[in-house]
Amino acid sequence: MYTATGVVERKFNVAQFVPLVKRMAHHLLARLPASVQVDDLVQAGMLGLMDAAGRFEEGQGAQFETYASQRIKGAMLDELRANDWMPRGVRRAQREIEKAIGKLEHRLGHSPTEPEVAREMGLSLGEYQTLLADARGAQLIHFDSQDDGEDSDPFLDRHLADTSGDPLEQVHDARFRQALIGAIEGLPEREKMLMGMYYEQELNFREIAAVMGVTESRICQLHSQAVARIRSRMKDWT
Repeated sequence: MYTATGVVERKFNVAQFVPLVKRMAHHLLARLPASVQVDDLVQAGMLGLMDAAGRFEEGQGAQFETYASQRIKGAMLDELRANDWMPRGVRRAQREIEKAIGKLEHRLGHSPTEPEVAREMGLSLGEYQTLLADARGAQLIHFDSQDDGEDSDPFLDRHLADTSGDPLEQVHDARFRQALIGAIEGLPEREKMLMGMYYEQELNFREIAAVMGVTESRICQLHSQAVARIRSRMKDWT
């Protein structure tokens, strides 16, 4: 595992963590348009893994897998940004869904159902669900990809991290956390369960579909809708 100088050997890490790269690529792919190829994500992730192996220093306060995961994910997101992976139509679909949900929540005082959102948008239920599928991936813009540089943390990590400096920043972060918790807690039960399985238990869409007894495409639709609800409620923080 180690060379004579105690440095983690690159070849060992690359061989040991290739399954991690593939798992992360497939996990990310579920949130992206069909035009994105998993092999492209894996290739970018492998570059991130090799970079992590070269940079990692034992005793720097993090397990290698944790450190490598950050580098792998960052490399995949860099690849997506560099290749303009998200069509304008995807961004437009996400904005339209968020706008409709926001209007209905204000008007009705509760989370609107899919038929209610479809009617608000002047669509049939089937057309709305197709739009949800088309909108997959747009959530990466504000959550995973919103950083300020190569080594900066993602948007949610920055806001959810503990702060020990400026009291005003602590208040801001505490309010953000409460707003985010409230937005998630306010999701319909099925969408809240889906988000927990995906983000906390790290199940992929196929596994979640099996648990919930629906198709993988339906999970994709529900995930896009849940993210749209959260972003609509968190618009003052993004």
